[in-house]
This record gives sequence, structure tokens and C-alpha cells, in this order.
Amino acid sequence: MPHDEHHSRGQFHPRCCSTGGESGPAADGVTRRGFLGGVSAFALGSTALSGLSWPALAMSDDELSEAPRRRPLAVKPLLVYSTPQRRPQTSWRSWGGIQTEADAKQEVARIDAELDALKQAADFPVKFLPIARVKSAADVAGISDLAAADMVLIYAAGGWMDIFDAIGKHGKDVVFFVRHKSGPVYLWYEIISPRYLRQHTDELKVRHADFTDVVVDSQEELLWRLRSLCGLHNALSSRILAVGGPGGWSQPAGVVPKLAEQRWKLDIRTVSYDELGRLIKEARADEAAVKRARRRADEYLKLAGTTLETERAFVDNAFVLEQIFRGLLKQADCGAITINECMGTIIPLAETTACLPLSLLNDAGFLAFCESDFVVIPSGILLAGIAGKPVFLQDPTYPHDGLITLAHCTAPRKMDGKNLEPARILTHFESDYGAAPKVEMHKGQQVTMIAPDFEAKRWLGLLGTIEDHPFMDICRSQIDVRFECDSGLIAERMPGFHWMLAYGDYRRELGYALRRVGIAWECLT
Repeated sequence: MPHDEHHSRGQFHPRCCSTGGESGPAADGVTRRGFLGGVSAFALGSTALSGLSWPALAMSDDELSEAPRRRPLAVKPLLVYSTPQRRPQTSWRSWGGIQTEADAKQEVARIDAELDALKQAADFPVKFLPIARVKSAADVAGISDLAAADMVLIYAAGGWMDIFDAIGKHGKDVVFFVRHKSGPVYLWYEIISPRYLRQHTDELKVRHADFTDVVVDSQEELLWRLRSLCGLHNALSSRILAVGGPGGWSQPAGVVPKLAEQRWKLDIRTVSYDELGRLIKEARADEAAVKRARRRADEYLKLAGTTLETERAFVDNAFVLEQIFRGLLKQADCGAITINECMGTIIPLAETTACLPLSLLNDAGFLAFCESDFVVIPSGILLAGIAGKPVFLQDPTYPHDGLITLAHCTAPRKMDGKNLEPARILTHFESDYGAAPKVEMHKGQQVTMIAPDFEAKRWLGLLGTIEDHPFMDICRSQIDVRFECDSGLIAERMPGFHWMLAYGDYRRELGYALRRVGIAWECLT
């Protein structure tokens, strides 16, 4: 049935991901604006961009640079120890192989060498501040660069609990490293749990650390915790541009963006569709901008593994829109963008869809999400911060027989962060219009999947393997993912709607980071 006949009869209106359309009613008669709560950002204290012009946003080829890189995690290492004096006929020293200043000097050299090796092995940015030697709580107050650290790495060779308490008062993330066999044995290898974490009881008693914050000997165990904290500190207080304002899939207006601001301290900046429409008109009237877009579209379509199966004009228009988005990102000083009302509003303004522009931005190192769904967007920001790779926001289907289909139209092609996957450039499925990539993700690739809940209290996690990239009548980038878990259990426990995905296994890192923002991590595989 033709598109206008659906609308005129008040029947179901085809739309992206079953979330309604501004030009017609949703299935329950609620407009998309009310369904998503799309323009609520202006009431949340977010910064609205206004008075924009295309000449002020336009960039040269040299200025079309990649997105800002992740900020390095600043780590302050502390060697906590004591130098007891011999006393006759009594116990004068505790367990441990660090008992003298000479021992401590040798230990600092050992730690330095290990941290150098960690930095070389890290697949994330990390900066180790100079090691401080601490023998008393008073020494903590004299550490001048402690305030500059994101976290404190405590080498707990000796000393007493008042030192740890003094460190905890600074509110930094803390990881304890204790030695069993990797060097001189540490005192706190024996007593970190009963003495400090449990405070002579049977339950965890300290607020700023728990049992997952203790590492014994293993540099690999230390590395993944640092990777997790790098992602967390890049996610917290990050800035994102919401075109058309932020929303939350099928949730009351304003509730979900407010939760995102509270949990993640997000700085949500907005631009209205009135502003965007004017920018599109100005950019399409700019001969140089249109010429640049056509040239860049040519270059893109010549990339290996790229097949054009839609009208070329849609691709040219997509590159014009992508250039506008880049200018807005620079103006807003953001490394991430999301689009509300993807279909009903973007199409008549840009004469294409936002699918390909968002895919291009993801491949350039930005975070680019459709639907402005702040139920799932924080999971993408965190996962990308941990993995250092593009992430894929998608619609899940019903799990069955150890398999689930995931699909959307804005998938990145550089899913491993480096190499382009093959892609067919088609129309967006629901509208059969515009340009959307069907990214043929690598069969056999292990992936981490996140299903966030509507209330920002519980995220479900799964590990799976891409089994196929079929071509069904659904969103263009589609994968069948095999998992080792009871399908019925997943169906029962899966919350929210949209999911997030990245190449690789980051389950440990996600659970470790989420504890620090008060979100439960339920990993079923």
C-alpha cells in the first residue's frame, strides 16, 4: 500500500525501528515527539546552539580531521610500606619482604619496569605519574600530583589502614596490587580482606573499594582494570550533540535524558531542526561544498568492497549532511552526535537519510548514534571508551535456539577500529529512500552485546559470535549472532529495547566500570 494511503487511513505508519514518525501517528496514536520526549533537553539545562550559519561551520579538506582521541587515564602509583626497627624478645615486624629503605628503593625500580611494560602493552591511552613512597597517613597529604590523577594504584607492601583511609578520602578510584610470587611478598597479600576491606567483620565495610579492586601478581589482571577505568573516565562528563534534542525510546518526556545526566554527568548540547534545515539549505547552495561532497562520495564509492545499490544523488546528499554534522560537532566541541526524529524530519530537509552520514562519522572516530535514545547511548559511550573501537547501536529480535538477529541502518564499517568491512549502499529499509550501508560484518567475529534497562539500574551483557550477515527485509546492517546461554533466560531477562555491540570481549571491563556508577551488570555468558 502506498505511503500516503497508510497515513490517510490512520493505519500503522512505516517508520524506523517502530518508534513512530513525526509526520504520522504511532500505533497507539501518540506522535513521535511525544513518544520519545525528543525536545526535552532544553528543560534539562543543556546548551542549545543557535545563530548558526554554514559559512561559519564550513571546513576545508584539511580540517575534516578525525575525532578527538580518548583521554589518557592518569594513574598515580603509591608504594605503601614501613621500615620497622628490631626490638629484643618481641614481634617487631609484620609479614613482607619490604622492610628497609634499600628494599623500597629496589621495589620502586621493579614497579617502574612493570609500569613501562604495561604502557607498552596497553591498547588504550594511559599515563603513569611518578611513584610516591608512603609510610604514613601524613605522607598522603604531601603528594602534590594526587589531585591530577584519575585513579590511585596502591602497591600495598606494608603500612597500616590509616594510610588507605587517607587515600580514600580523596575520592579517587583505587586498585590494590599485592605480591605473592612476582617479587618480595607483601604484607597485605595476607590481610587486605579481613583487616581492611571487611574491617574485622564478615561483610565489605569500606565504601571506596571492594574485592574486585585487589590484584595479586598478575599484570594482565591489572591491565584490564586500567582499560575499564580509562573507558569510564572518558565516558563520565563527556559531551554529546543531540540534533533535535535528546529522548528515550518509548519513555516519558525528559525522564531518560535526566537519568543520563545524573548517572554519567553527560553534557548534552542541542541544535534544533529549524537551525539544521537552514544549514542544509545554505550548504546545498554552496557550490564548493557540493563539489567537495561529490568528490568525497566518489572516493568513498571507489573503496574496495563498496557497492552502490541506490541513487547516486542520495550518497552525494549524504556527504553534504555529513559535512554539516562535522561542522556542528566542531562548533559544539563534541566528539559524539545523535539524531532525534531520524526519518520524519531529516528526509525532507536533506533529501537523503542520516544513515550513511552517521556511519561515516563512526568510521572517522566520532560516536554517531541514530534515534537520540539515551537509554542505550551511555552504553555506547562507555563501550567505545573501553574498546577504542566504533560501536553498533541496533535493534534486537527474539532470542531462540541460541541465536539472535541484530539490525540497524547506521553501522560503522571500521568495526575493528582499523579496517573497512565490505558494504552495500542501499536505501534505508522502512522508507526505501536515501543511502544506508549494509555492512557485511565478519563471520566468526566475537562480539560483546549490551542490553541497557530503561531505569539505568541494570544492564544485561552477552558474549556471542557472528554467524551470518543475511539479507532479510529489515534494517540493512544485520547479523545473526550465536551465543552460549539459554535462549529462554535471555528472553526473560532482556530489558529496554535498543542494544549496543562491539567487536571483542569486554565483559569484565564493563562490569568493573558499572559498579562505580551504581548500575548492576548481569552477564549471562
